[in-house]
Amino acid sequence: MSNSKQILGTPWFVKGDINGFFGLFSNVLTNFLAAIGLLVAINMPRDIVYGHIVPAAALTIGIGGIFFAIQARRKSLRENRDDVTALPYGLSVPHYFVVSFAVMLPVYANTQDWVLAWSVGIAWNLVQGIIMTLGAFVGPYIQKYIPRSALLGSLAGIALTYIAMNPMGEIFTTPYIGLITLVIVLAGWLAHKKLPGNIPAGLLAILIGMILAWVTGYMDVAAVKEAASGFSLAYPSFALGHLAEGFAYLSPFLAAAIPLAIYDFLESLDNIESAEVGGDKYPTTLSLLVPGLLTLFGAALGSVFPTIIYIGHPGWKKAGARVGYSMATGVGVIIISFIGLLPLMMSIIPLVALLPILVYITMTIGTQAYSTAKVEHMPAMFLGLTPFVASYIIQQVDNALAAAGTDAATVGFDVLANNGIKYVGWDTLGSSDILVSMMLITIVIFLIDKKYKLAAVYSFVAAALSFVGLIHAPEIGFGAGQTAALGYLAMGITLLALYFYRDKDELNEFNS
Repeated sequence: MSNSKQILGTPWFVKGDINGFFGLFSNVLTNFLAAIGLLVAINMPRDIVYGHIVPAAALTIGIGGIFFAIQARRKSLRENRDDVTALPYGLSVPHYFVVSFAVMLPVYANTQDWVLAWSVGIAWNLVQGIIMTLGAFVGPYIQKYIPRSALLGSLAGIALTYIAMNPMGEIFTTPYIGLITLVIVLAGWLAHKKLPGNIPAGLLAILIGMILAWVTGYMDVAAVKEAASGFSLAYPSFALGHLAEGFAYLSPFLAAAIPLAIYDFLESLDNIESAEVGGDKYPTTLSLLVPGLLTLFGAALGSVFPTIIYIGHPGWKKAGARVGYSMATGVGVIIISFIGLLPLMMSIIPLVALLPILVYITMTIGTQAYSTAKVEHMPAMFLGLTPFVASYIIQQVDNALAAAGTDAATVGFDVLANNGIKYVGWDTLGSSDILVSMMLITIVIFLIDKKYKLAAVYSFVAAALSFVGLIHAPEIGFGAGQTAALGYLAMGITLLALYFYRDKDELNEFNS
């Protein structure tokens, strides 16, 4: 018997994992450093940041990366395949802004106690983990009742706005570095161009970006010296004593914690669906339990950052990454965090050299979402982009007004509207954007398919979600989103009217 068919699973490490490692590790590292940077920016003491939060968060990221590598390896052995790619894993991006500026900073402002503020952040993160863990058991039902195009379409919206826009802005702020590194990444990972010495595209892009940055004076030696001076070893330890103290002050922040946690498990669910479309079907509940349970574990150790399954599986798979890239990223994050190298690394490597990798991921996610959808459903998916565009615009407007020392309410919503800034409408549209996107896409898909009753049902579901504030509202509560609820209710009634009204052609089609 020939042994040519004895594949024996995906190897622990293949050449493509080098590309995958530099890509995923850069992505995870960039987000981690951004999260840490926010804590430093609000003047949280370094001993709390680097002595407690960083090692705790790093351990949760690392364990997740290792788990998903093992999961992929075992899957490849069961299915006797050598092309299985592990699910990528890391920190939840929107949440580190919220926990820093909307949770811990207000607590400190009221109490002048950073330990208490950190304790509230830990408790907030624990709530995130609880809801995400419960969501793991809801996920399969969402997959069953929400069309795949709605799941992937909402993922494309996340990629376009929150993954690609800021990196593209940074790239064109320093185009002589950003565009060169971008074209190297795209040549290696999209055009499959062999590079000198067969060096991985991700590594070459980072090296050239570093050289250009240092030669042109873009980087600062003083920043390296400052980062090196703060070098210290740190290991995680349990912070259970802070949880009870934190929960005593948590109630004002629960209204925001619940929809954000729902956002997290839905994004992880979208990324599991994306991996399945890419050829790697992973068990939904088990995979969703990993970020939920690891977020709980991280909170017990003092982390304030939830973790999720990352966007980008199709991109890493196309780049040749398999199992080893996830394992190496997990181990790498743990090592550099425990020995205190995170600030030093970012003082040496220019951020603009890493960001093109995120742009590549956005391109592959968008390609997957639209290439796997039915052509007639694409209008619905385009509509599904609008909640993310709205929430992104609102975020930028709020940031700009805050920098000017004011806010939208002070400026006046009418003044903004008269100058083309539809703040109220965009804010309503973008609240809980991922769930809003799923609902809009689902309703319109069923409408396109002439399934008016189903479209009406989902309209009424959206009305209920709006009324209790899960979508289209700043907080949870009865009547919180009643204006949007009335709109969806009217939409559902209209859809039922369309169902019962049939012209002559439709009657002939229906009777036949």
